[in-house]
Amino acid sequence: MKHLESVRQAVRERPAGEYCASDLIRYRSFRENYGKTPLMAKALAQKAWFESFPTAVYECDRIAGSRAGNFVPEEELDRTELNSARRILASYGSLSFHTNSDHFAPAYGRFLKDGVRGTLAKIDASLAAHRDEPEKVEFLTAQRLVTEGFSTFVRRYAEAARETAGKTDVPAYREELEALARDLDAAASDPPVTLRQALNLVWLVHLSFTFQNKYAMALGRLDQYLLPYYRHDIDAGILTPEDAEDLFASVFIKLTESRWFGGDDVVNICIGGVTPEGEEGVNDLSYRILHAVRDCNVPGPNLSARLHEGMPDEFLDECLKVIGTGLGYPALMNDRVNIPALARHGYRPDHARDYCFVGCIENFIPGRQPAWSDDRFNIPQYLEAVFYRGRDPLDPNYLGLDTGPLEDLETMEDFMGAFERQIAFAASEYVAVFNNENGRINYRNYAEPWMSVFCEDCIGRGMDINAGGALYPSAHGACMMGIATVADSLSAVEKVVYTDRACTLSELRDAMAADFKGYEILEARLKAAPKYGNNDPFADKYAVWFVEFTDGVFAQYRTRDGGPFYTAIASNTASVYYGRITGATPDGRHAGAPISDAASPTYGMDRDGPTSAFLSLSKPDYRLVSCGTVVNQKYTPDMLTDPVKREALLSAIKVYFSRGGQEVQINCVSRETLSDAMEHPENYRDLVVRVSGFSAYFVSLDRAVQEDILHRTEHAEI
Repeated sequence: MKHLESVRQAVRERPAGEYCASDLIRYRSFRENYGKTPLMAKALAQKAWFESFPTAVYECDRIAGSRAGNFVPEEELDRTELNSARRILASYGSLSFHTNSDHFAPAYGRFLKDGVRGTLAKIDASLAAHRDEPEKVEFLTAQRLVTEGFSTFVRRYAEAARETAGKTDVPAYREELEALARDLDAAASDPPVTLRQALNLVWLVHLSFTFQNKYAMALGRLDQYLLPYYRHDIDAGILTPEDAEDLFASVFIKLTESRWFGGDDVVNICIGGVTPEGEEGVNDLSYRILHAVRDCNVPGPNLSARLHEGMPDEFLDECLKVIGTGLGYPALMNDRVNIPALARHGYRPDHARDYCFVGCIENFIPGRQPAWSDDRFNIPQYLEAVFYRGRDPLDPNYLGLDTGPLEDLETMEDFMGAFERQIAFAASEYVAVFNNENGRINYRNYAEPWMSVFCEDCIGRGMDINAGGALYPSAHGACMMGIATVADSLSAVEKVVYTDRACTLSELRDAMAADFKGYEILEARLKAAPKYGNNDPFADKYAVWFVEFTDGVFAQYRTRDGGPFYTAIASNTASVYYGRITGATPDGRHAGAPISDAASPTYGMDRDGPTSAFLSLSKPDYRLVSCGTVVNQKYTPDMLTDPVKREALLSAIKVYFSRGGQEVQINCVSRETLSDAMEHPENYRDLVVRVSGFSAYFVSLDRAVQEDILHRTEHAEI
């Protein structure tokens, strides 16, 4: 693909200088508006950014917009001004991830239908309706300022495209750039008509968010809201499916600019699933986006495919083929579970059916709720607290409940009761700290007028996305960690302590405190107990309990604005970090070793093959897990490249989802390749692997994370 490869090369050529133009532009605006309220000062600074940000257009561009313009050459940089800029910007402050700053899926579809002109008309209508309410007038005025600024931003990119066209010596590039300029001129005000107009508006909006330090801003259901523009172009004969793939690839490859320019981002794109009306959502654009991600062959975007009853097998097969390239994309998501998991919180059914994902796998109602937040909840630590009366040998800062001497826990029911009290106390403390941090924020001083343009019904209500403007209140995800470590540990306690009477709880505690040194026979007994992931009800029942109990604990709480606390079964790479501060556990795991990854069975313990693992994984009721889960599975490469083996895997995934599995993502880079890459990283700089909720260049990962991926159970057949 000519344009993709040219853009790929262009984005890797980092300009010289410091990455700070955005800071300087906002600072200069603040200097002129010190007397304004924080809301108006920030809105004017955003408008100034739109009007002054240095536009950078590559000569091979089909879609305009680049982070390259943020570099200021060293010889042009005034260090005193830059230091002052960063001091003043810090004084105005900004929201953080935990106070609903980013991880948001904008309502791109509605914005494209209205266009800039229609959006301004809605703001004007709301200004008239709320003319006697000063705070709303101020907020809507701020929205108008930034929206006008965005229109200027688009026109400036049209001018930059023309300027670049006049400089290139390649006729094909010149023709493409001139057409790009015309498209941008049209889309700067009127609703887009063509796919390129619509896609370029989406990309420029996304780019503007990244320069507000917004991380993990999702592009949402691209194959749904861009479908009318794609069909228009196909029907008009101005675009072929192959051209569309190259157009999307030209955008997706630009997502990697943050990596080359010294940053990172996780941009989730959702394809497939049912429509808001419950009809088939897989369409030709779903395949074009899938192929564009394949052709880019980079760790981002974070592609997620929604699967549902009645979908064409061809779609899942095509997903598996792309996963089989080694990318690990897309993650496979189950509508049968996720839609009711969201609907249970009172979201309208058509809104729940329109869900997408932010960040790694987090379920999100696009354009209708405030930005996402979540945090980790290390349940193996609360299991330790039962043994050490509320303490943790490896984490001196942890203080749980004193649930009494172990001798008083005479039955498994007694032991479970103590464990449940530890979890419930930890949850109450978690919620108190989170709500305290959020409750002290004055959200009016941290208003987001530009983001609020993309959230229903902030314009109509004249209110900020975080201050009552959104249709739904904020939701927070508590990420339950270590489901398999916990299930395996509880299985071992029941079997070894209460059934076989091979030791007492006190003896088990002493063995754990010694990290099993001198207790090797007991360690072997613990490891021999039934383990989660082998379709053994003795162990699996504890995974079922894990999901039900944690949901029940968090369901009683509300966020600062009355929203739900979701649970997730996810850990990202935190299973490695939290393992370092978690002592030995009753499953035979040693102190400091990683705890089990996300919702997956403990690596090496799922000994009976992927079918048994799928059967275990589908037993918990994941309709209770509204945020989502991460299940990592690893297969030999031929499982994805051999048509017969791939068909068997496809059938297994369909059965797994029909039984209630929520998610699965697949790594298919061989153990031999991973081992060699760890020894000779210089030979594998472009090797992409699935980590946990995201993909990454393998050689860029921490050694402990590399080893965690290497040790995953590798399946060679179904």
